Amino acid sequence: MRFFLSQLPIVDTLAYKILFFSGLKNKNHYLCSMKVLFIGGTGTISTAISKLLLTQGHDLYLLNRGIRNDVLPEGAHSLVADINDETKVAELIKGLDFDCVADFIAFVPEHLQRDYRLFKDKTKQFIFISSASAYQKPLSDYRVTEATPLANPYWQYSRDKIACEDYLMKLYREEGFPVTIVRPSYTYDERSVPLGVHGKNGSWQVLKRMLAGKPVIIHGDGTALWTMTHNSDFAKGFAGLIGNIHALGEAVQITSDETLTWNQIYQCIARALDVPLKAVHVSSEFLAAAGPYDFVGGLLGDKAESVVFDNSKLKRLAPDFVATKRFDQGIKETVEYVLAHPELQHPDEEFDQWCDLILMKIMKIMKEMKEIKEIKL
Repeated sequence: MRFFLSQLPIVDTLAYKILFFSGLKNKNHYLCSMKVLFIGGTGTISTAISKLLLTQGHDLYLLNRGIRNDVLPEGAHSLVADINDETKVAELIKGLDFDCVADFIAFVPEHLQRDYRLFKDKTKQFIFISSASAYQKPLSDYRVTEATPLANPYWQYSRDKIACEDYLMKLYREEGFPVTIVRPSYTYDERSVPLGVHGKNGSWQVLKRMLAGKPVIIHGDGTALWTMTHNSDFAKGFAGLIGNIHALGEAVQITSDETLTWNQIYQCIARALDVPLKAVHVSSEFLAAAGPYDFVGGLLGDKAESVVFDNSKLKRLAPDFVATKRFDQGIKETVEYVLAHPELQHPDEEFDQWCDLILMKIMKIMKEMKEIKEIKL
């Protein structure tokens, strides 16, 4: 419920004055409370936003299958359903209207067509989570703004996100659907260590190799520039867009302002583990060709590029946004959390053997080249 000074009735009672002015001191709860629905709400990005919105006093609804809602603090309304079951979802939201609906698990235009059918008359704002991987590859300029062209011939995931953006902007232009597009880059939390090269089971096997003193693979020469964003920082930027009339019809990227090389990223991880980093650099093209992992999309279509994100637009829309968690600080917390929670440590022997094979091939080629060089001398 919102109160504005011009709308206040003239009530000369001490109780009313105490209520109003206590509301001014805690404006999140009394002046700016909004009704927000998240489709998903328990992933890396959305969990942090959900927690922040609840602490700010917003009325939060989570529409998901109810599998991980235990990770959230009390206060959220749980709507348990598969979003693809439109009949059930329509029944659950019957009689409900929202200041904002955000979909964290839409990946193809068909998902958004479904969302439009369900929410077109029920929300003042619809936020779609796109991806910074949708930006032009290869980049013509390492400095990335929202005006950077969208084109990624390497990764179907990114092309699908581009198609999603196109669909929503068409709805905005032609029907006034109140869309805001958010483009995250690599965002992490305490549950998983962010890496450039890992297997199907996540990053634990790379940490395990580091702890065992084994070499790890860094794509390229490790000097490509990258940005890692802690989900608590991302949440602050996202919250500043919710209910923001100036964000309607806009695409906004949300990242940290800190720039790191991949060598620095891996070095920070090794320091958090208190082990020396034994790195072997392998070209992204070689890794993409070696398979069986999708390094065509994940590397050539994303992490092999040097990027520096310009967050000026976000800061105009949400002037209070400041990313405060440095990567060396955040990754130390993440490593400590993962080491303390065995359920997050997923072994991947297949990936471990693949790394050993790649490194053996690289060492063999280097040895052969050295021998050829010596023969010529």
